Amino acid sequence: MSPLQRAFLLEAAGRYLWWQQPEEALACPRRILAQVMNLGVWEDWCRMTALFTPEELAEVLAHAEMGQFSPRSWSFWHCRFSKEIPPMPHRIAP
Repeated sequence: MSPLQRAFLLEAAGRYLWWQQPEEALACPRRILAQVMNLGVWEDWCRMTALFTPEELAEVLAHAEMGQFSPRSWSFWHCRFSKEIPPMPHRIAP
């Protein structure tokens, strides 16, 4: 991770993962990116897409957990990366 990516993730963690300390949240950068992708404002999206490759952001979608994305964000980011929109992650009842 580059110093610019780290700085962005720490700043975004402070804004989008308010229940954790930014340094603690940095242990899971995909979670921070998922929060920005789901809840972020345009300026944060622009910074994120300038700092992270489409492949890195597509990996966030590929490893998404249940509840990390709204249906709207899920569709937007899959369309943005020209990917087929799969069903959203869901819990499987035993």
